[in-house]
Amino acid sequence: MYGEKGAAMGQIATEPRDEALYLILSTLGLPLDSDPTVLDRSLSAAEYAGVMQVLKRRLEEHVPAAYITREAWLGGLKFYVDERVLIPRSYFVEILPTQVDPWLKNPNKVSRVVDVCTGSGCLAILLARHFRKARVEGLDLSPGALEVAGKNVRRHRLSKRVRLVQSDLLSGAPAGRYDVILSNPPYEPTAHVDRLPREFKHEPRLALDGGRDGLDLVRRLIRESASRLKPGGILMIEVGGGRAPFDREFGHLEPHWFHTEDGSDCVCLIQAARLGVR
Repeated sequence: MYGEKGAAMGQIATEPRDEALYLILSTLGLPLDSDPTVLDRSLSAAEYAGVMQVLKRRLEEHVPAAYITREAWLGGLKFYVDERVLIPRSYFVEILPTQVDPWLKNPNKVSRVVDVCTGSGCLAILLARHFRKARVEGLDLSPGALEVAGKNVRRHRLSKRVRLVQSDLLSGAPAGRYDVILSNPPYEPTAHVDRLPREFKHEPRLALDGGRDGLDLVRRLIRESASRLKPGGILMIEVGGGRAPFDREFGHLEPHWFHTEDGSDCVCLIQAARLGVR
């Protein structure tokens, strides 16, 4: 997790070299796919000062790189981010393209989808791009997060299909049922959040802290989803390191755990019928 000078990795990159290169190229206004020969370029005094200022913020003040550049990437898309939202990172980016549709009777007829705890709106936008005929709602308790999400929805020209609503999980969601409920909720146990590196403490605690065992919001979401899913619908939740306690408590719902490249397999799917929806 730690790179040079104790800088914590994992928010946009896992290798210090990659993150340093990203910051340098971004600061100089150079394309991220620049040829390696760009590293031989001589810098003006102003450019050098700008790069050093950015690296100082990253290494000495432990400000996450995404908050310095005000951008993050997910699924090949660029999103605006600031300290009001969690820096986008989710296994849903692996799962949505190929693993979800087989669980739906007719993916092309999905008409209503919701992203609960939408944060920056990145997953709501990915959902809209995947289910191209669906209306998408992005729900979040934080007004600041919804402002950031609104900026991203407009940037990706999806304002006609993605609606943002302030809501505590599904409690304030517009009436009606969903084909798909998706959530990457706060799932870190409180004690773990307390011990996080300084970089992660720049992120809103509201988006990280899932209570004593990390499942407080997950429990509520499962209860609320039973009355909000259509027959044949699906609920998908990312739980991080909480798979074992999740299985102990909710194994009777027969969750399907999606495979991810790193083997963490921490995103599950629960069919509406398992929640009693008929």
